[in-house]
Amino acid sequence: MLRSVSGGVAAPQQQARCTWCHINTSSPSTSFPNIQYGSLSRARAPNVKALQALKSNNGLMKPLALKDLSSTPFLTGQSFKFAPLKFGAFEKVPLRLRITANAIDAGKSGADGYGDESVITQGDEVTSTSKAAAQRVKIGTYFVLWWSLNVVFNIYNKKVLNAFPYPWLTSTLSLAAGSTIMLASWATRLVAAPELDAEFWKSLAPVALAHTIGHVAATVSMSKVAVSFTHIIKSAEPAFSVLISRFLLGENFPLPVYLSLIPIIGGCALTAATELNFNITGFVGAMVSNIAFVFRNIFSKRGMVKSNKVGGMNYYACLSMMSLLFLTPFAFAVEGPKLWATGWQQASETVGQQFVWWVLAQSVFYHLYNQVSYMSLNEISPLTFSVGNTMKRVSVIVSSIIVFHTPVLPVNAVGAAIAILGTFLYSQVSILTLK
Repeated sequence: MLRSVSGGVAAPQQQARCTWCHINTSSPSTSFPNIQYGSLSRARAPNVKALQALKSNNGLMKPLALKDLSSTPFLTGQSFKFAPLKFGAFEKVPLRLRITANAIDAGKSGADGYGDESVITQGDEVTSTSKAAAQRVKIGTYFVLWWSLNVVFNIYNKKVLNAFPYPWLTSTLSLAAGSTIMLASWATRLVAAPELDAEFWKSLAPVALAHTIGHVAATVSMSKVAVSFTHIIKSAEPAFSVLISRFLLGENFPLPVYLSLIPIIGGCALTAATELNFNITGFVGAMVSNIAFVFRNIFSKRGMVKSNKVGGMNYYACLSMMSLLFLTPFAFAVEGPKLWATGWQQASETVGQQFVWWVLAQSVFYHLYNQVSYMSLNEISPLTFSVGNTMKRVSVIVSSIIVFHTPVLPVNAVGAAIAILGTFLYSQVSILTLK
């Protein structure tokens, strides 16, 4: 800001000192290219600010230098102070330039209409707006990737299970692919390996166990029923979350939260009752997956608080590796190599060489969509994540019905719509009541 200071006429060449970078200069020609001014007459424009950025292209704009100030009719270069603005608890690169100087005729500084201060703005609002816009683009990109990768995974996963009905091995391959990808990323330093201790792995163990159960149960469900049916039942996860938190953890929720569970439970019940290809194993698998993932989310939040030095990507990588250790022996015990060899041969003969691509695709895309979802959770609140998860299910249900030509009765579609709407209402009510 330009401030007129009472006092006598200053010498045309004085020492200038930048109070931000603490550098003294006595050179009268030291220029500051970020400052511009025009040839304004004090007599003709007594109320015009001393310094301003002219927007016209009339040739009056030029860099300001100390030597220019010494010859300007209303300024001398005695004292210039450049101070950055402060924003909250931290200080950014100065976006406004504060300048103090003595006037040649300070006695007339108040009478001639010049104010005490003048501000040069360099776009501080533009900078903050740009950062907010960049953050929105980043989160939006995460959401698009999350939904798209999840749709691709579900399609290839169902194709594999239709030809190779062994969900325990299919689930194991998904976790193995993700573990391999992350180990290779750490080894090649594409991703910085986290510094882990025994306490981290101890807190991760219950998360990995719940994740393993939820993953296998969902895969078992999709091997028995349509993808759309599994995801409609899985949309009841918020209801399990509230009920488990209430009766096992003692948490209380406002009445609107409980009321929002009615359409979720009612819609899922209507869908299950009218499903053309209903299978009890598929239904129970989806329900078990809901319960397991609720516990996974509860344990995961606690674990990420304790290990806040591990980002979302590395956290999920460690989760995959530990889940793989839990799942592998059970996969061998439940199904075993003999069934796998026979099933693989039959699938290869039925589908052809593309079956290998299906297995590879479902394994890789499973890891990628989960990894992006954990990265999203790092950037947004859990409630916003819940809304995104609801919209993800809509995209999966619609796309699977189209790809697999799943027959849907009108009443079944109504039940699915009610369940999804209830999940969305739950998210909105939670945002409003739990702030």
